[in-house]
Amino acid sequence: MNRVFKKVKFMGLVTIVGALFGVSCTSQEQNDEADAEPDIREVWTVQQANNWYAAQPWYVGADFLPSTAINQLEMWQAETFDTATIDKELAMAESIGMNVMRVYLHDLVFKNDEQGFYDRINKFLEIADRHKIKILFTIFDSCWDPFPKAGKQRDPKPFVHNSGWVQSPGQEVLKDSTQYPGLERYVKALVGKFANDQRIIAWDVWNEPDNMTGASYEKVEIPNKVDLVLPLLKKTFEWARSANPSQPLTSGVWAGNWEADSTLKPIERLQLEESDIVSFHCYDDSLTLKKKIQQLQRYHKPLWCTEYMARPNKSTFQSSLPVAKENKVAMINWGFVDGKSQTIYPWDSWTKTYTGEPPLWFHDIFRKDGSPYKQEEVDFIKLMTGKK
Repeated sequence: MNRVFKKVKFMGLVTIVGALFGVSCTSQEQNDEADAEPDIREVWTVQQANNWYAAQPWYVGADFLPSTAINQLEMWQAETFDTATIDKELAMAESIGMNVMRVYLHDLVFKNDEQGFYDRINKFLEIADRHKIKILFTIFDSCWDPFPKAGKQRDPKPFVHNSGWVQSPGQEVLKDSTQYPGLERYVKALVGKFANDQRIIAWDVWNEPDNMTGASYEKVEIPNKVDLVLPLLKKTFEWARSANPSQPLTSGVWAGNWEADSTLKPIERLQLEESDIVSFHCYDDSLTLKKKIQQLQRYHKPLWCTEYMARPNKSTFQSSLPVAKENKVAMINWGFVDGKSQTIYPWDSWTKTYTGEPPLWFHDIFRKDGSPYKQEEVDFIKLMTGKK
């Protein structure tokens, strides 16, 4: 429902009520009352979403964390915000034709240093824009450590995948609904601040909202986590839309059966219904990727694969990018430069001991010195993006 229609509807109701009770209302009073009504934009229609996407190039990029940061907090806090590394690594992305990066934010940085957070986001966007890279910001995340703490972050646990990554919001906030107004303020202020920033291509409101963290933190996860996240995810979409962003909103489905509406979990149904564009994750081979694309095409909206590429799973650049390009599915692989996140190690590094570099890297494209892990991969990415 657009703003004009809401105003007319409201004014008509005021007139009817006034007539019934013998109370008149001036046009100015009616306008004032109508203007006071919150203006929350609707989920994009299929036509709106496709009109937007028709003006976009094919996007290829990575989930980006500078190699000097172990998690979102270390990336964004003032003491460890590393513009030199960000600039160097985004230049590497530009050199292979990447034109988008998915980047995680964190509510604790906002809570402790709102203006500083805005300033650093703006600086990051300046650097990305200089390298012709659009940014997909991820607001909340249910993965890995449920107990984030601001300040100095711990050192990586040797040879363990994402040993320091933290959830946002953390478990203590998630369990305490009295803290939800703080989350509401964060989402509305953040999206409102950058609602018309053309350097931001989209907002991913919540990463893998029903992820229970598997072997890494399952002993400390609360069993009713998804029951708490589900209504909060709905509110997060509403909060973000109330800022009237020019960019689309999304939340990616990641683990389930998407072949029909009847096979969707409640949280997946919510993600797909509330998203302006449809996003998903696929760490599987090309046949599975193609199947997932076909399943999600029934929504007739632009498709974004916001996580893929796990070499031992046969999810590779060579297997995935041609399938995606044929269908104009945006592709964002996990990991860029091997660093403190240590995502060259597989997920099973939480339960299996590694003592050195794995025989086959799980994620990431470049070594710390800037050289490619596999030159043929980089050459293929450049071929697909038109850089070579």
